[in-house]
Amino acid sequence: MKDLKHLIYFEKLLENSNNELIQQAKSEGKLAVGYTCFHMPEVLLNLDKCFSVRLRAPKTGSMDIATYYMSNYTCEYCRALLERAIEGGLNFLDALAGVDACAEMNRCTENIELVADLPGEKFFVTHADIPYKVEDFTVEHYVTQIRNRVLSRLHEVYGVDISDKAIRRAVDEHNRVCRIITEIGEYRKLSNPPITGYEFHVLNLVTYCCPKYLILDKLQETLEEIRTRQVDPKPWFRARVAIVGSEIDDLDMTRLIEEAGALIVADRFCFGSFPGREVIGLNDHEDVLTQVCRHYLKVSECPRFMSDEKILQRRETADRLAREYGAEGIIYEQIKFCDFWGFERALTSHIQAEEYGHPVLSIDRPYNARSSGQLRTRMQAFVESLEIKRIQKRKQGGERTC
Repeated sequence: MKDLKHLIYFEKLLENSNNELIQQAKSEGKLAVGYTCFHMPEVLLNLDKCFSVRLRAPKTGSMDIATYYMSNYTCEYCRALLERAIEGGLNFLDALAGVDACAEMNRCTENIELVADLPGEKFFVTHADIPYKVEDFTVEHYVTQIRNRVLSRLHEVYGVDISDKAIRRAVDEHNRVCRIITEIGEYRKLSNPPITGYEFHVLNLVTYCCPKYLILDKLQETLEEIRTRQVDPKPWFRARVAIVGSEIDDLDMTRLIEEAGALIVADRFCFGSFPGREVIGLNDHEDVLTQVCRHYLKVSECPRFMSDEKILQRRETADRLAREYGAEGIIYEQIKFCDFWGFERALTSHIQAEEYGHPVLSIDRPYNARSSGQLRTRMQAFVESLEIKRIQKRKQGGERTC
């Protein structure tokens, strides 16, 4: 296939946390609000003159300093962010909005506040408490937390407009991005898609890490390009897979998987599009902040939610995506020492295989996957096993139903 016009530009933006579009927005007087977790409603960090930046630590090398403060038995993503903050790589932030969802990330955020000493004159760190169930009273608690801990702080410190009208404007822009990413993602359902999983990861990741108003035109142009993109007559991939698990902001991870011959057709992981790029529907008779917060609680599929309905939701979503997008297997992954995804991966990967009938590869992995020869070998073996299953089905006269 012909290369996408803006792909190299988007890849370059993702090489650094403080990319050129962030610098441009800052020069225009905008405020950079960092966050790390889906439970911090992204859309509410894009009010008025603010823009959200989901934090990453690309090109991470040594994490010795962060390990000193957090120990080597904590999530590498958390340590990588702290290391980058101590190095000065997050000095562009005007605020950091954290959530009390993951103990390891809480420690990371605390250390960024106490040790990294980010230089902004008005820079502040805030935390919001996140409930463990989705009920009317928990939604009310969530709304109170977001209003008091995030919106009010932005208004008091920076004079940000946090009115219902401002929230609706932010939702409109957010939904424009979501519609573009969703339509691009739908092409992955085709037998020979006009987009690779790596390319989709790049496009989706850019929407998390750059000011949205500065990328909308290029995203729209890319969508138009994909609509008419000519694919090679013979598919380049050997198998189709869905990925489920903890955050993947490392492009080398998706590159490694597809170099092994697997097309990634569904991304149900943190930093992915399921959840994260669903349109937020609003009505005119209910408090808009309540509607936004309820949306995030309902669509979240984080394994910190241990209620029966959320456990079932996660399993059924993985099964549904695999079938809708024609995945022949599912990769369950977690970053090393991720508590929540550790037990979720161990149990649910077995259930997906035994109860839902999906071939599953279950892995824990380093934050940066590019140097893992073992991981590459396991991916190649998984792809070969999926090819063998396909050949066996053909010999038996069966048809793939997923």
